[in-house]
Amino acid sequence: MNIILLGILFTILWASGAVSVKFGLLSSPPLTMGTIRFLLAGCLLLLYIYLVRKGKYPMPQKREWKPLILLGLFNTSLYLGCGFWALQTVSSGFFNLAVVINPFLVALLSSIFTKRLVQQKEWIGMIVSAIGLVIATYPLLQNGHSTLSGLFLLMIGMVSMAIGSVYFQKEKLQLPSLVINAWQVLFGGIILIIPSIMLESGKPFVFDKNLVVYLVWSVLGVSIFAMILWFYLLKQDAVRANIWLFLTPIAGYVLSSILLGEEITKYDVIASLFVFAGLYLSGNFRTNNLVAKPPLKKKLEA
Repeated sequence: MNIILLGILFTILWASGAVSVKFGLLSSPPLTMGTIRFLLAGCLLLLYIYLVRKGKYPMPQKREWKPLILLGLFNTSLYLGCGFWALQTVSSGFFNLAVVINPFLVALLSSIFTKRLVQQKEWIGMIVSAIGLVIATYPLLQNGHSTLSGLFLLMIGMVSMAIGSVYFQKEKLQLPSLVINAWQVLFGGIILIIPSIMLESGKPFVFDKNLVVYLVWSVLGVSIFAMILWFYLLKQDAVRANIWLFLTPIAGYVLSSILLGEEITKYDVIASLFVFAGLYLSGNFRTNNLVAKPPLKKKLEA
């Protein structure tokens, strides 16, 4: 029962990330906001790792710095940077729905870079889930709630996260997941400093309660506490942990409706059913996968 409660808590916290961005955008440009968040989260995590838990976690070796920087670029700078920019014109509910197609993008990229064969059931799942995203996208464009540029940026972010996942699997870093996450978040923030200055210099920036709520919630609630929960759930059972990740769109739509007043339409419901059906058909989301399996020793979630 405790694992279930922790899983539900993780799902809510993870889904709340896109919602909190909407509050931050009321006071800050997206890249500036993201840069501040990533630098804060990275520094706090590293302080915890190397001061509070001094001696428990290793420093990266010389050969590991390049992969950590690239993971920061793909999983933080590009994925979340493009995602934050997209959330200016894309609903947070749709953002959370789009995130769960990551397994399909990883499968496609793995077939290109690691010669992994995409199975027939995965192709079927991709097609069904893609239909779901089209259903969700159509009314957003028709009603003017989203723009093509926003959806394009969101797709760039999703592809970047998938590239980061494939790259991580290929590199096989011999570091604890918490250490990898801390360094990639910090490097992601550092990489965003120059783009945020170049693209957002002179844009309105107000340090008010909206920005404070965003920073406190996103740094402590999402980047730190939710990640600690994620690693704990992975340690207990990696398969079950991914099930909680796949449930974030439901929590995302509910939170978006309650906190932002975003309407949950019949298109959202139908689209979600298609996406979940695609995940089920592909083998990513099945009840028989809930049988306990040995936990993965290394797993990264950006």
